[in-house]
Formats: sequence, C-alpha cells, structure tokens
Amino acid sequence: MAKTVPIEISARHLHLSQADLETLFGKGYQLTPNKDLSQPGQCACEERVTVVGPKRELKGVSVLGPVRPETQVEISLTDARSIGVAAPIRESGDIAGSSGCKLIGPAGEVELTQGVIAAKRHIHMTPADAENLGVSDKEIVCVKVDSDGRKTIYDDVIVRVSNSYALAMHIDTDEGNAACVAGNMVGEIVK
Repeated sequence: MAKTVPIEISARHLHLSQADLETLFGKGYQLTPNKDLSQPGQCACEERVTVVGPKRELKGVSVLGPVRPETQVEISLTDARSIGVAAPIRESGDIAGSSGCKLIGPAGEVELTQGVIAAKRHIHMTPADAENLGVSDKEIVCVKVDSDGRKTIYDDVIVRVSNSYALAMHIDTDEGNAACVAGNMVGEIVK
C-alpha cells in the first residue's frame, strides 16, 4: 500500500507577535481571519505587510493567524536573495541567529533583528497518521512526486506529529515550481 500524503505549497507569509501586530496596525489590534488553512486553528488573515531587505521589498505579504510568541517571516530562497537577506533553512519557530528585516504596516514599522527563514520541508500528521504511514515524530523521510515532466524525490523531509495537526506536506514556492507541483497533488513517502 502506498504511503501517500497531500502536498501543499506554502507561499511567502509571516506570523506576528501581538506586540509587533500592534506596532504595525495599531494599539489593541486583532487579526481579521479571512480563510481557514489546512492546519486546524490556522488561518490566512486580511492583513498584509511590506517586508523590506537591503536590496528591495516584498509588498502585500500575507499574515497568518493566530499571533505567536515571536514574529517569524517565511520566504523562499529566491525571495531572500531578491531582497538581500540570508534565510537559513529551518523548522518553523527556530529563528535564533537568523537574519532580520524591516516590516511596514499601515500604523508603523518593526525592525526585526532575527526571524527570517526559509521553512524546512515537512509533513504535518496526527499520531494515527504516523502509525498508518510507519513513521515517527522528527523522522527524516523522502517523498516521491510524480509530476508531469518533472518527477522529483524530496529528501530531508521532517515528520512533525501532533494531535493538533492535519495530514499535509508543506513545501515552498521554489520547491513546488521546480517539480511542477500544482492542484491536488500527492507524494509518496519512500524512506
């Protein structure tokens, strides 16, 4: 039996702390959910910010909710090069020692000293999914994608297991474009 997982492309976005949200949008500001995401409790919000690096800026970057303890900017390596920052490939939340940038919102600006990363490719799943797929939390696996003309095997995919997750593999836009991933594609865990 194939060990398949749905694949989702995670476009550039950011997660804000409450303090940074208020600096960018105003005192007491609350995020405005716009669309639920596949991961339970996560949403794309109506709010957008400008991400500024030494070379250029990215306008209209989506804010995801809910707020987090620390602000984190997730961009592709192409985005990072274009704005002139070094974005280490990291798991979400691992921002220590990463590059900074400036964020501009309608009410103010935030100068981040760290927080810019390229998210490490990963698979979210529940403990039941992990048991069915024969994998464990923090295990590194390979995932085969049979796209038309660009078949690919992604190596170094980290498995993330929690009761609060829904089954989905996340890759960034660079990775998705390189393998012609579009629509409702699935990948197969091939360890």
